[in-house]
Amino acid sequence: MNRIDRLFIDLKGQGRKALIAYVTGGYPTLSAMDKAVKDLVRGGADLIEIGVPFSDPIADGPTIQESSQKALDAGITPGALLDWVKRFRKSHDTPVVLMTYMNPVVSRGIDRFAREAQTAGVDGVIVPDLIIEEGRPLEEALARRGVHLIYLVAPTTPPARREQIARRSRGFLYAVSLTGVTGARRALPKDVGAFLADVRRRSPVPVAVGFGISDPAQARHAAAEADGVIVGSALIQRLKNKKPLFPFARSLRRALDRP
Repeated sequence: MNRIDRLFIDLKGQGRKALIAYVTGGYPTLSAMDKAVKDLVRGGADLIEIGVPFSDPIADGPTIQESSQKALDAGITPGALLDWVKRFRKSHDTPVVLMTYMNPVVSRGIDRFAREAQTAGVDGVIVPDLIIEEGRPLEEALARRGVHLIYLVAPTTPPARREQIARRSRGFLYAVSLTGVTGARRALPKDVGAFLADVRRRSPVPVAVGFGISDPAQARHAAAEADGVIVGSALIQRLKNKKPLFPFARSLRRALDRP
């Protein structure tokens, strides 16, 4: 069984929600990213999402864009991150998802990318600029190797299409909490609960919500109508400011687990 599927089954049985932590691959350095990931897991993160640095990250806000550019300037490549996953797998069974764009996937070759993802120990792939009408080749290449392709839905996605996308997503469905790009927000949209409730009703797979979640209170609020929360920009900002991630991860975990 894919680690993502096993994770959500286990959490559901425990009545708990998934804490998914995003870090930019190779930021601020590969060794610092490695420490950050391990601190996040130690602090309670259930799943790690690694952003593959790309020069035109259309879904990412300023914080993640800046971190991606610095990682690219330092020479971080998809191959370097796949090698990191291999090393991580020697000591950790935590699910790992790559967040990338189609350009790096196509440049590497879809079959090669899928094969290398499986070999490295990657459990899922998120591709924000891939629509379901064009997704079959990557879906099938990954599925042959037991790797999940995770699609996204947004508040602007029409209800019927939300259902279509949910049926094609594997592992979980990524619900974007707001219109716009990633980035920590002072408050989530007032109607996020209704949006998530609708998505969850339509989805045969667990629903994880991301974009804008920046503190424990927001994580707890978002998790009320979701199976998990995704925190990214707030973590990258802490890395930039050289603040420890373990206490923050622990505070998010406690907020999600509070009765």
